[in-house]
Amino acid sequence: PPPPPPPPPPFFFHAHDGIPDAQESRGLGDVYKRQGQDNRAKNHIDCLKRNFPNVASHRISLDKVFLSFQESIPPTEKKDNHFLSLANTRARLRMTSLYYFAALNKYLVAGTGNKVEDFGVGFYTKYGDGGVDLSPIADLNKTQVFELSNHLGVSEEIRNAKPTDGLWGDNRTDEDQLGASYPELEWAMENYKNIAEINNLSDRQKVVMDLFVIFHNQNQHKMKSIPVCQIPKKFL
Repeated sequence: PPPPPPPPPPFFFHAHDGIPDAQESRGLGDVYKRQGQDNRAKNHIDCLKRNFPNVASHRISLDKVFLSFQESIPPTEKKDNHFLSLANTRARLRMTSLYYFAALNKYLVAGTGNKVEDFGVGFYTKYGDGGVDLSPIADLNKTQVFELSNHLGVSEEIRNAKPTDGLWGDNRTDEDQLGASYPELEWAMENYKNIAEINNLSDRQKVVMDLFVIFHNQNQHKMKSIPVCQIPKKFL
């Protein structure tokens, strides 16, 4: 029999998503992501394509899709929840686009979450960047991811960039949203189960631990399997 066809090349997807400039002051950004983030992503993909001949990419705009959705939803007085929900919608549009290409080419979608994000504080969008088939770095803390990126020769432009989800129109970082740095959260994740045995916590450590516990508890719905209603046999 003829040999099987070669596997499809790894694929990198680069999307534009956003809303009009006039709404930047409302917290959700302009039509394109912050230019620095966009350029870093493009430069990294170009570097991969130069160095690995089996890497391919495609760049599409999700602006019109996002705008159409935004214009279709009813108005609400819950402004903070509204902006957060729209930010998460952007992540879910990216996920939907990734799975289009995955189905088209019989790919699996790889996640980018690390251990603290995925299993510590749940800092990702459910069915957005959390919608993946495999998680290559989810057993590594953020600091370990940086160490690995240095070992692999990832560009300084990316290694020196402050971590951000890129879902907002300003320059807010992950630390701005979480209230603590990743090394602090890693410390909390390592120690929160035995916190009663730790003496002489500093004021900052107490703040970080409280933040970690709040995020960890409220985001359990992201970290655990979907609950299944168990129907008693007598009703079946």
